[in-house]
Amino acid sequence: MDNMKSQKWSAREARKFLVIPSELDHKYSRGTLGVITGSAKFPGAAVLTTRAAMATGLGILRFHSSSGLAHLVLHASPEVIVQPGKVDVWLAGSGIDGAKYGDISTWLRHRWFNLMKAQSVPTILDAGALNWAGKLNQPTLITPHAGELAKLLKKWGITVSAEALEADSGKWAVKASELLGVTVLLKGATTFIADGSGLIELPKATPWLATAGSGDVLAGIIGALVASNYVEILNQPKRLAKVAATGALIHNFAAKAASDGGPIYATNIIEKIPEIIRKILK
Repeated sequence: MDNMKSQKWSAREARKFLVIPSELDHKYSRGTLGVITGSAKFPGAAVLTTRAAMATGLGILRFHSSSGLAHLVLHASPEVIVQPGKVDVWLAGSGIDGAKYGDISTWLRHRWFNLMKAQSVPTILDAGALNWAGKLNQPTLITPHAGELAKLLKKWGITVSAEALEADSGKWAVKASELLGVTVLLKGATTFIADGSGLIELPKATPWLATAGSGDVLAGIIGALVASNYVEILNQPKRLAKVAATGALIHNFAAKAASDGGPIYATNIIEKIPEIIRKILK
């Protein structure tokens, strides 16, 4: 599998995984995303993930966290529901310190995590939730950068530097996917997605994308797309990698559109998401 040839991902492929609502659809049929993101240390992550998900399009977003974070989220996105309820997909970990929340005893004090473990729905693990890779039964996607994946692999007995991971990202995305039994989206200048049976390569990203909060935006985009594809993913788990690749492509294109050769910040990317989705659909 080390020499697996990657599939180049483009708008042509991505279009197939953008679900256009029909006249028979309603908010519940379009997918419900449950979100556990943000913390006292990184409160902005909660705002960025939820705003990005709403901009990408889904039926309902349920935000699960403290009342303080909920108020921040509602101020930015009043459409979000901050009461618990049934969800079709979970997104967890963005803006949560893995060192603080990485062990089960601490995570269980975050009462919403019990719900995530109990509901066998497609799940996206980012940042502070990466330690749960390989420990859940549902179709799972992890979204680390090289440094985070190096730390995760070390816990599974593989020592490799972040620099070595970056030098051969495709190979290590495949290795991590095989080891953990999850779909791996390895973020970088060129992002790779591996699910053990295939490898997808994204176009090279603008260097301006290396900015605080951009990973939170990516997580929100993917969360929304997985929610709109959740039935198909449950029936065909390999679809998760292609949906994740579509989210990464939207993120990539939105960053380039926001930058136009100059600096950007995470909110700029969110503002371009609907425009990019319209262009991909055309």
